[in-house]
Amino acid sequence: MQRLSSRGIGSSPKLLRSAPSPTSPASPSSPSSFVPRCGFAVSALNLRKTRQPAIPGDFLRWVSLGSCRTSRFATGFAPLERKPLDSIMDVGRVKDRSAEEIASAWDDYHLGRGHVGTSMKAKLYHLLEQRSVDCRYFVIPLWRGSGYVTMFAQVQMPHMLLTGLEDYKASGTQASPYMTVTFYTEFAESKELVLIRGDVVFTSKLSDAEAKWLLETTQSFYLNDTRYKLVERFNKQTRDFEFKDVLQALDMPIL
Repeated sequence: MQRLSSRGIGSSPKLLRSAPSPTSPASPSSPSSFVPRCGFAVSALNLRKTRQPAIPGDFLRWVSLGSCRTSRFATGFAPLERKPLDSIMDVGRVKDRSAEEIASAWDDYHLGRGHVGTSMKAKLYHLLEQRSVDCRYFVIPLWRGSGYVTMFAQVQMPHMLLTGLEDYKASGTQASPYMTVTFYTEFAESKELVLIRGDVVFTSKLSDAEAKWLLETTQSFYLNDTRYKLVERFNKQTRDFEFKDVLQALDMPIL
């Protein structure tokens, strides 16, 4: 799997260790001491319909969705309410730090908070941005126990939404996302670094470890040339798309 950040990304979820309480004093030498600006809260989501092409009805064929009110089950989303980076981190204090220090502090600060914090190189972000213009949607199997649930991803940079495909089956564009992702490009030019924040909306449906794995895996399908062919097929040649190819790419059994 292609590496997405300076810390590297694995191919399977890792258990997140608990972060110190935000009120605990931080050591002056600790990278996290210059990051927190204030506490986190999941922003209200703006999921109004936008005038964007509907997903072709062919998308319904391969996953046996059964009766669905309309083939327009994912017409896109309006821009989410973006939490300013300066409300999360003191940008002025970190601007002279190295990209590695900023990425490390960002990652550590988000651990155990019901959020996902990671980063990627700016050139990879630009590739993801470019590819998502033509290929906005994809499906990812999330393994649980002896089977998997299918997650649906909508990528509209600088945001990404992930929710259960069954929720789209039932509610269409009104389905609530399990996780929202925001990409921060404030350090893209000066540090060649893009910070990524994932907010888990429903902690009862998605753990931190699962959220991190979903984020990393979704990105890998857009950034790895071989895997991206499946994304293209899903968006442009849907009749030829086979979900089993995604399972094979992830070394998951075909049930």
